[in-house]
Amino acid sequence: MQKKDQLQDLSRLRLALRRLLTDLQRSLQVVFGRTPLVKGNVYEMARKCGKPSCACTQGKLHRSMVLSWSELGKTRLLSIPPDRLAELREKSQEYLRFRRARARVSEICREMLVLLDRIEKLRREAP
Repeated sequence: MQKKDQLQDLSRLRLALRRLLTDLQRSLQVVFGRTPLVKGNVYEMARKCGKPSCACTQGKLHRSMVLSWSELGKTRLLSIPPDRLAELREKSQEYLRFRRARARVSEICREMLVLLDRIEKLRREAP
């Protein structure tokens, strides 16, 4: 590879690395937040109670808001009282934002390592 091409490649790789650093900083803003997190997802659950004379046997299911999460490989459910619904929904949404940011940080780090290896290869000289 010619020296000029090599310098252009290095320049492109460095620019890509800077972009990843900017993306990393953006992703870490969520991680640096101070909002409490609650693992899980809030949703409305509809179910039958099992009483033969109940209206739910006719299709009018019982509805309640629940928080669902996984713990030791098992799905857990917590019935949410109406006064805590907004709070738990917000905290679970923040947890999901945190997990997405964490996944993106991991992805960025892998991409950065690939770029660093390519930069090293282009900069390395024979002894």
